[in-house]
Formats: sequence, structure tokens, C-alpha cells
Amino acid sequence: MSDSADTSRTAVKTYVPAYQKSEWQSHADELNMSQSEFVRTMVQAGRKGFESGSAEPDSTDPDPGGSGLETQVLNLLSSDTYSWEELLEAVSDDIESRLDETLEDLQSANRIRYSGRHGGYTTIDGGGDGD
Repeated sequence: MSDSADTSRTAVKTYVPAYQKSEWQSHADELNMSQSEFVRTMVQAGRKGFESGSAEPDSTDPDPGGSGLETQVLNLLSSDTYSWEELLEAVSDDIESRLDETLEDLQSANRIRYSGRHGGYTTIDGGGDGD
């Protein structure tokens, strides 16, 4: 999205089954969000797996294009047949690599650190289980 993009708000309407609206409202309540904010956030999160561009303005997501699981599975299956276990291993390897890269990036940006004393990663600002 360019810097000159119109950021004014406008309404979008959709129709979903009543049970789905109820589930979304419950989840929004758990997250202390309005239903509109919840739907907007979930749509943006879902789009990340489908686009190779950037996320919405001011996003701090280091991987805004994302890497959709559906696309990974289809790519794997387009060249061979995989069992459940083989598919799980293939996509898990990718997640481990992405987590490792993300942790390295966050440590380089001085946003998190590893605390041996606490046995895990924590945020620098003290929001985690750190010192």
C-alpha cells in the first residue's frame, strides 16, 4: 500500500450464519475487541497467506506476505504422494526454520532475549517472565 493511500474508514457488510456471528462475537469479547475490529483483524491475517505484497500500513509484521499452509501442501503434493506423517514433517520443518529466523531477528532488534535462568525467551521490556 502506498503512502498516498486513502485511510479513511468505510463500511463493509457480510452475511454469515447466526452461529458463526455468535462464535466471532465470543472470540472478539475474549480479545477485548469490537466485532468490527475482530473481523477486520482476522481478514487481514487471513490475507497474509494469499498475497505476496505487504500488510496494511504501519504493520510491524516481519513477514507480511506470509506463507500459507494450503499453498505449501498443494506444492508438496503436486510433485509426489505423501503420508500424513511425511506432510506433518515437511510443514513442521518449515515452521521450525521460520521460528528460528524470527527469534534471531527479534534478538537482533533487541526486542527479546534468551534467559537461561528462566529457561526460555522473554521480552526485553519485561513483559515476559524475565528479570
